[in-house]
Amino acid sequence: MKKADNIREIVLNTLLALEQEGDYSHKLIKAVLDKYSYWEERDRAFLKRVTEGTLERQLELDYYLNSYSRVSVGKMRPLIRCLMRMSVYQILYMDGIPDSAVCNEACKLAAKRGFQSLKGYVNGVLRKISREKEQLPLPDENGETVQYFSVKYSMPEWLVELWLGEYGWKITATLLRGLMEIHPVSMRFVSTLSQTERESWCERIRKQGAELTQSRYLPYVYFLRQWGAWEGPAALPGFEDGMCTVQDVSSALAVEAAGIKMGDFVMDVCAAPGGKSILAGEKAGTGRVLARDISEAKVTLIEENIRRMKGKNIETEVFDAAQFCPGLEGKADVVLLDVPCSGLGVIGKKRDIKYRITKEKMEGLCRLQKQIARTCAGYVKSGGILLYSTCTIHSEENEGMVRFFIDELGMEPVSLEETLPEAVLAQKKLLEADLRSAGKAPMVKLTEEESAACIQLLPGYMEADGFFIARFRRR
Repeated sequence: MKKADNIREIVLNTLLALEQEGDYSHKLIKAVLDKYSYWEERDRAFLKRVTEGTLERQLELDYYLNSYSRVSVGKMRPLIRCLMRMSVYQILYMDGIPDSAVCNEACKLAAKRGFQSLKGYVNGVLRKISREKEQLPLPDENGETVQYFSVKYSMPEWLVELWLGEYGWKITATLLRGLMEIHPVSMRFVSTLSQTERESWCERIRKQGAELTQSRYLPYVYFLRQWGAWEGPAALPGFEDGMCTVQDVSSALAVEAAGIKMGDFVMDVCAAPGGKSILAGEKAGTGRVLARDISEAKVTLIEENIRRMKGKNIETEVFDAAQFCPGLEGKADVVLLDVPCSGLGVIGKKRDIKYRITKEKMEGLCRLQKQIARTCAGYVKSGGILLYSTCTIHSEENEGMVRFFIDELGMEPVSLEETLPEAVLAQKKLLEADLRSAGKAPMVKLTEEESAACIQLLPGYMEADGFFIARFRRR
């Protein structure tokens, strides 16, 4: 078997497994890449790109297939459906591969997997799409705006409607483009390193062929490009030495927003994989951090990262954040509350979230968030800070929770201007100005003081994942 044939069949098997077994794509793709770690970098890059690209563009690919196939995508055999999707993706988005080769390999795979009789069908549909790929049909941008955005950016229509209602046409288009962009790996260096020490490690990484650019928001965060991400972060100079870790700048901004001081006692109640806990430990210095999560597996992951990053002032504990611990009532200077959420802000990294989340699941998450918030607010000492965060773009889970903290829990909003970088606050003002121009009032009404205590990071507007941060003080 040729290597190219082998790679395409493994991509097909991976897509089938994702469709049939329901595993999360980023976990399964990593497992497949680990299994074939002995392959050449180019071959593993091909496997990763085709698998992830097919998932990310699935709704768009299905629209074209339904336009050219006599059998709708929903009625295709699962193997043929996955084969057609991955083949159309290669035709449309991988210029280095001849369309004829894609069609031929698809026909060979169909025959090999027991669908000899469908070779003509597979070949006919793919070649027609190939011939007409420069003028493939799209819904009318003006008359069918929701469907147009849904197909163009491969986003479920109900999510498009949600964001159009909240943000309007212009901001939604920017957001959807931002979610589809290639997301570089975000590397956080130990915050206590000097600029000279950071640059020394950066130079060693660059000598490996990587491109590093410093974040405009935080000096100790860099964006990593032109690096074989499928090799894993452990291959980076400084990673195993505990000098850097993979952590999105949005996550680091949440810790910055808390305003942790030397000597503080910090509780991170939903801490896995531990990035915020470790950064909080660096900020607290002589203080201490209690990092908790719900399962042994999650806490083990936190502990592994703490050991690698040489965190000395962090304790870990398996504990359900929805359950109250009376012994810690009113003890914490800072509580970091990054709750389970719908994850709509990280669609660019976890590509199948948008196909899995539903309105019903989001409603259930809102109830869980309120339960955890009600429990964990009790850990904050008088005058202490609670920092609420999510990695989603959904007003009920974000601004709606601001309303809950203030109205139901009696928390006091605290402006983020004293803790967040000016570059981030400037982007917030730009987004607010665009909302006013679009005539969009916030879905959840907040006062000026309450709005100053929170920020929605939007891909396309900010160099970060979609993330929400809100800061409160216990009265």
